[in-house]
Amino acid sequence: MPDIPEITPTELKERLDNGEKLTIIDVREPHEWDNGNLEPYGARLIPLGELPTRVDEIPADEEVVLMCRSGSRSGRALELLRGHGHDRLLNLKGGILGWSDQVDPSIPKY
Repeated sequence: MPDIPEITPTELKERLDNGEKLTIIDVREPHEWDNGNLEPYGARLIPLGELPTRVDEIPADEEVVLMCRSGSRSGRALELLRGHGHDRLLNLKGGILGWSDQVDPSIPKY
């Protein structure tokens, strides 16, 4: 996917620890969310299939980090939101798997 701005899990954790206001949208399915998520950091679940009808739930004036299992679906979500005029978007590199590897190994991989 061309020109997908990314943030690494380590960078995201540092920014969250510094108190930066970031909106985190997880585009996985509910059963994946139940397996492990970033809800303690304010993440919200909006499955990719529901995103086109729920775009208005995502603030266009805030920095938004999109995430999924590995980074592919969230890259598609980023393109979709970009098409709706959002421009402060970042894709979580490696998704929840990357978060598990780099930040919190207690989140199970699947």
